[in-house]
Amino acid sequence: MLNNKNILITGGTGSFGKKATEIILKKYKPRRLIIFSRDELKQFEMSQTFSMSQYPCMRYFIGDVRDRERLNRAFYGVDFVIHAAAMKQVPAAEYNPFEAVKTNIIGAQNVINVAIDQGVKKVMALSTDKAANPVNLYGATKLCSDKLFVAGNSYGSHKETIFSVVRYGNVVGSRGSVIPFFLNFKNNGYLPITDPNMTRFWITLEQAVEFVLVCMENMCGGELFVPKIPSMNIMDLARAVAPECETKIVGVRPGEKIHELMISRDDARQTLELDNFYVIQPQFNFWTQRSSWNEGRQVSDDFEYSSGTNPWRLSVAEMQEMLNGL
Repeated sequence: MLNNKNILITGGTGSFGKKATEIILKKYKPRRLIIFSRDELKQFEMSQTFSMSQYPCMRYFIGDVRDRERLNRAFYGVDFVIHAAAMKQVPAAEYNPFEAVKTNIIGAQNVINVAIDQGVKKVMALSTDKAANPVNLYGATKLCSDKLFVAGNSYGSHKETIFSVVRYGNVVGSRGSVIPFFLNFKNNGYLPITDPNMTRFWITLEQAVEFVLVCMENMCGGELFVPKIPSMNIMDLARAVAPECETKIVGVRPGEKIHELMISRDDARQTLELDNFYVIQPQFNFWTQRSSWNEGRQVSDDFEYSSGTNPWRLSVAEMQEMLNGL
């Protein structure tokens, strides 16, 4: 799908963008692979690994998704966009709410409008489990972003551009996640635990990228894809990261859930189950014309996909094996 194509990754210097670049360069031969982000230092550092001399297809484009004019220039001639740019730190979003709105919502709408105007073929936006029944501003902005991308298929229907969304859980080892925090904190002799009952979904960076690429190849436009992935209790995670450390209960932070949700009961009526993932179908007229997921099985009306009730659990040994692969 990506051979001899022009691909752009917004927020391309983040954890996902760097792993996606590695996998795309390994598996495909793109004409151009454009890294679009606003941090010139991170672009410089990334270019030391993926240099234009070694990989002539690489391009590094300074810009911000808040800047529609800059996006318009960057998207010229682009076939596929992976939208990974986001302001995603929960405490920062709570303290700077409109900054999160400008990046995660207005930035998303800019990506949609420019993609339609420039004739981009496919746009895949990355979401988060925090967007399902959100309790913090970050989750609320990503839910809004998800809705915008799905709706983009309606008002862009006269063009060839289609949009879909991938929603997954915590990424093992990604910047800002609890695992790097635990690894940095364990020298203190203890790990701070918000709530011993807390659970989270977990996925590796490589699994996340592979899932996004598979969904991008098969998308009809309008789907919200959710992978089937394991959950883990926070106490088991602490034992996997630093078995020698004691734990200290510090209380749940503002805007934090005990269990994460990726599919709510309210979405169950629109959800199809396939072997390795779920598809939440949009409630728009265009969907009946595009859907090709006839092999999917309708879930029950009371279905929800929560890290607390997910039967697939990671053991301490399995998480340690995942950590060894970082």
